[in-house]
Amino acid sequence: MSSVLQLLLEGERLDTLQMARILGMTEAEVDAELARLEAEEILLGWRPILNPDTAQENFVRAVIEVKISPERDGGFDRLATRIGRFDAVESCYLMSGAYDLLIFAVGRDLRDVASFVSERLASVEGVLSTATHFMLRAYKEQGHMLTATQDVSDKPSVSP
Repeated sequence: MSSVLQLLLEGERLDTLQMARILGMTEAEVDAELARLEAEEILLGWRPILNPDTAQENFVRAVIEVKISPERDGGFDRLATRIGRFDAVESCYLMSGAYDLLIFAVGRDLRDVASFVSERLASVEGVLSTATHFMLRAYKEQGHMLTATQDVSDKPSVSP
């Protein structure tokens, strides 16, 4: 794995000069590596991690389990790609187990997500069933704790 990519994945917010100093490279080498990673579509974008409790963003996130019927000559890929193109879909994964696709969806409110599932997703030919789970609270996002750090012990307190 590229050392530049590894540094980015570790979650550091660094400019190219800082990255160059850490990695023992020139700034031009870091810029060239970033350009290569983007050109080869290894690095697809930059996404900040927001704490929904403090960002005061009003939206609802849901996890949707989807069972689909694979297409002849296309398998799951064509249908998963079609579903992934919906604006409401943040992420779409092919899974093993009780369902085929795991979708992370977002909407303005519960009704917005429910409408997406019932009117758009469930009506796609090849979708056999859906199970929607609304996210109530996030505690950890992409390796970052979102709740206040507390001294939490696994053992209950014992009184003498």
